[in-house]
Amino acid sequence: MIIPVHSDLTDYNIYLERGALAKAGEVFDLDRKVLVVTDSGVPSVYSDTVASLCSQPVKVCIEQGEKSKSIENWTQLLSVMLKNGFTRSDCVVAVGGGVVGDLSAFAAACYMRGIDFYNIPTTLLSQVDSSIGGKAAVDFEGVKNIVGAFKQPCGVLIDPDTLATLDRRQMSAGLAEAIKMAVTSDAQLLELIENTEDFEGDLTEIIRRALMIKKDVVEQDPTEKGLRKVLNFGHTAGHAIESFADGRLLHGECVALGMLPMCGENLRTRVEAVLEKYSLPRSITQTADELAPFIAHDKKKSSSFITVVMSDEAGTFRFEKMTVDEIKQLLEKVI
Repeated sequence: MIIPVHSDLTDYNIYLERGALAKAGEVFDLDRKVLVVTDSGVPSVYSDTVASLCSQPVKVCIEQGEKSKSIENWTQLLSVMLKNGFTRSDCVVAVGGGVVGDLSAFAAACYMRGIDFYNIPTTLLSQVDSSIGGKAAVDFEGVKNIVGAFKQPCGVLIDPDTLATLDRRQMSAGLAEAIKMAVTSDAQLLELIENTEDFEGDLTEIIRRALMIKKDVVEQDPTEKGLRKVLNFGHTAGHAIESFADGRLLHGECVALGMLPMCGENLRTRVEAVLEKYSLPRSITQTADELAPFIAHDKKKSSSFITVVMSDEAGTFRFEKMTVDEIKQLLEKVI
């Protein structure tokens, strides 16, 4: 299945197919020096398969976890490319989850002012969300994604078979991003996630529908000037919870919690039931005062207001400008 993505910045294809990993050399231009970036939590067979399809592979494996999305690892990737004589005609391929994808894309965006980047996401979270759209960033001084750039991929390859090695917690955390998009933009997708009795059988369709939502949004607003902010539903509080938790919670788990204060009362009850079905957390353990300093660093903040995404009914959303104190009041309703 080929899903084309168009924008004013670039056009590229998403290749979605079980078993597609082995075809990376057919859909990507790998006949050059290729920096293949992965992490210690990704089965090495995935990156080894990609490297075997490259004419001149250079492989880097970083440590698994959010802490690896750092300036230090970004510098390491640049150093490896420089020492191996990479030029503007070479490329970077990310094989892993959102940390690997964001870090690799940021390195590709900066090396020689930009070289080609391909993304092969191997977690559900990255397959439905971070693999497309061009956001590239690292965390800095405890604040998520505060240093980065927009770097559109030249292509994205999604192989649902790579998800077979993920545990249930990782799968549920990834599904939280699909739930996020369903709540604001696709009531039928939310119903599918709520009611499916064959999750594995419906997984490719869940991924496809989530991708279609994000594709539609990023095509209209590639650099987050307006509509694209809808993809941040659950992230204002979610990123604050994640920063405070310092690695104890997965990103998707934090997004799941971050959705709750931004839902209307009836919708919140429904979302809580979906989170329970997939063993996602439903209780925010931090206080609003503890989360407030992290919310104040939100990238969507302008002047004294933060643009917050709210949803009162499945498939709908609205933007509201709120102060940190107003967001604290929403949090206090669900804590």
